[in-house]
Amino acid sequence: MKKQVTLSSINRAEVLRYLGYKGIGADETINSLIDECEAEVLKAAVPRYVYRVVDVTQVDEGVRLEGTSVTLKGNSIKEHLKGCNKAALIAVTISDGIDRMLRVMQASDLAKAVISDSMASAAIEQVCDKVEAVIKEELPEYNQTFRFGIGYGDLPLSQQGEFLKILNAPKLIGLNIGKTDMMTPTKSVTAVIGLTTGEVSSKKKGCMSCNLKGTCRFREAGGHCNE
Repeated sequence: MKKQVTLSSINRAEVLRYLGYKGIGADETINSLIDECEAEVLKAAVPRYVYRVVDVTQVDEGVRLEGTSVTLKGNSIKEHLKGCNKAALIAVTISDGIDRMLRVMQASDLAKAVISDSMASAAIEQVCDKVEAVIKEELPEYNQTFRFGIGYGDLPLSQQGEFLKILNAPKLIGLNIGKTDMMTPTKSVTAVIGLTTGEVSSKKKGCMSCNLKGTCRFREAGGHCNE
């Protein structure tokens, strides 16, 4: 049986970072709203995930996922999986209940909507961390790279749909793809984690290798998403 992951609290420091309060203390009013929003997000969130381990082969155009018809394109994913003969493909979501909650808040209380959106963003990252821990527990013989999201570097976001199909994510966790290659529920993550019995050589890259650098709110504020 697949090990379940749960959320009992949300990382307050991460929420403040998403809200632009890094290094600046939030006032009592904001902290009170954060407490209220955390309770509502935790109530609405239903963490779900699926992962699959596949053998991987480096090819000219990218990395072939053995046992599937998919080759992940680009040099970034090749570099990420350098030295790895396997990879864990993951899809994670905290459910469409979050989307419904945010839509209601956007129409009724914009301040709560902004805070809850940041809260949900922090929550999905925490769930991803827990899924990584599950994989480590179930595959202790392998060292893991960091998770490499679909759309990061020069790995095309357009491969999102076929990635979800590999994992049967629409059926298993209700995670689907829209016409613009964006996922629903929106607070969801797809990623590749390299697995190797040797030393992990993959390191996180900077902003210039990321497809989201033009719209990243962390860059606009002078920061980075991995700080």
